[in-house]
Amino acid sequence: MIMYYDEVVLCGASAYNKKFYMNPDFRELPQTVLDELKIMCVLFTEDIGGIFQLVYDEEGTLEFRTSCDEGDLLYDDIGCGLKIQELRRKKRDLLESLELYYKVFFLGADA
Repeated sequence: MIMYYDEVVLCGASAYNKKFYMNPDFRELPQTVLDELKIMCVLFTEDIGGIFQLVYDEEGTLEFRTSCDEGDLLYDDIGCGLKIQELRRKKRDLLESLELYYKVFFLGADA
């Protein structure tokens, strides 16, 4: 079991270099979950622009993080908030499962 005491990036994507990152500590997740995370991150950056990350905080709650380069006129700041609300609603079961997985296997919490 890997123990974390700080925030941890689960995955992320960048519209700038067209890359996706998956934390190798989570390679044990089912392939369907890994694929869904990749699709979610890449589509977010395709629609909104900038950089998008899913990050666990110290308690194991998943946070959505976005950023953009200064002067990036293509980044959709308003669409960003709307897209995050949509993802929270549509992917609620997935996100809750990922939080439980992290809390049990990485933070050592009881299920």
